[in-house]
Amino acid sequence: MRRTKEDSEKTRQRILDSAEHLFLERGVSNTSLEQIAKAAGVTRGAVYWHFQNKAHLFNDLLNQVRLPPEQLTLRLSGCGGHDPVQSLFDLCVEVVENLARDEQRRRVFTILLQRCEFTDELRDAEQRHSSFIRQFIDLCEQLFAREPCRERLMPGVTPRLASRAVHGMILGLFSDWLRDPDLFDPLQETAQLFDPLFRGLIRDWGAA
Repeated sequence: MRRTKEDSEKTRQRILDSAEHLFLERGVSNTSLEQIAKAAGVTRGAVYWHFQNKAHLFNDLLNQVRLPPEQLTLRLSGCGGHDPVQSLFDLCVEVVENLARDEQRRRVFTILLQRCEFTDELRDAEQRHSSFIRQFIDLCEQLFAREPCRERLMPGVTPRLASRAVHGMILGLFSDWLRDPDLFDPLQETAQLFDPLFRGLIRDWGAA
């Protein structure tokens, strides 16, 4: 039984790897499950055994490079005596730096941001991705709304505005660097790029 489960997981991963390659080369909309099956060396039935449809497969591909919700919540909880705002800053820097460190992450986010049109076929994947983004923004907003974080916000900056500014910065850096890697060096300049944002949001950031 163990061998069967191991073989099944290897087949599933081979399908995901083939899908990643084809999505990057042809785009998500222009790639069929039949093409993915052929590239993976399996039958189309084997693809449907592991994935309900293309949207399910695409979502699982994204899950390979996204923080699980539980880990995301833990990172932003400020537990263990860590400054929660500093934890958020560190997480923002880390996720952008990881584009340069992790080739698979870079490929998958290139697919998401440059090779994907959310057609009706991918509606479920779009909804799940939107839900993940909403969860991140909501967690950021909850973080900024907690005391003493709320008291540290600059006058006129609400938790809602702060959370959306952070998300917008991450998305902008992702999109810009994947489009043109010469715009900035993720490993050397990401923290410097986020620092002015947090200085504009947090009144005591320079002293933190």
